[in-house]
Amino acid sequence: MLVNKILKVVLLLLGITYIVLQGFAMEQEGDAVSALSFILLTWLYIGWTKHKSRLFVSFLFIFTSAHILSYLSWFQAPLEDGEPDYSYYIGNILSIISYSLLIIKMFLQLNFKTVFAQLTVPVVILVILDVFCVTLISSTTESAFTYYEYALEFTYNAVVMTLLSFALINYMYRNNYKSMLFLLGSIFIVFSEIIQLAYYYILSDANLGYIYSFFLVVAFIFYYLQSQHRVSEPIPVYTEDPMDAKSSLP
Repeated sequence: MLVNKILKVVLLLLGITYIVLQGFAMEQEGDAVSALSFILLTWLYIGWTKHKSRLFVSFLFIFTSAHILSYLSWFQAPLEDGEPDYSYYIGNILSIISYSLLIIKMFLQLNFKTVFAQLTVPVVILVILDVFCVTLISSTTESAFTYYEYALEFTYNAVVMTLLSFALINYMYRNNYKSMLFLLGSIFIVFSEIIQLAYYYILSDANLGYIYSFFLVVAFIFYYLQSQHRVSEPIPVYTEDPMDAKSSLP
């Protein structure tokens, strides 16, 4: 338990350090801190979580790998004109895969017969909003990318918005504390990704570095907190005692 508490304190300090470094545009140092933070977070989850999810473990491993690669890319040889940045493609693909694992995790836990019976209108609205938001966000940076980079960024944005939509549907379906924490984490992930995109390709405002890094840290605090709760049966909206919900899945 002592190591557990020490790790949590260290992670909190690393999170604050990461926010400060990104705010001062010290990106190499920030990437080093973020890579170390995700390694320790993965260790914390695996070592001290009673009911572990294989998909969540895989998400942490792959997301951590993307951040390690981001740090190592600082030491690669300078790219020649027209030479593709393979670390950029691999890092983004790893992030897409990691977020997709969270979507799959929720997909497997949802009863779609009930979801479509009770939430048909919200689902249709979410699909329309996703298409609109992804198209709008991606179009703002279209001129900054090559064709293949734009395709990758479009896919990345689509996956992130799909994650948020599934998190919202999951919360409306389950109506419990774990799903609420997951939704909050996903909201902060989306905000972090959108602001990070604006920071690198649209606006040159140093304050955005503080904001997107802060949102990323908060997102993973919520993700870790939700991971400490078991998946439970949906709670009826008008239930008097939410604790009556029975745990059904590890």
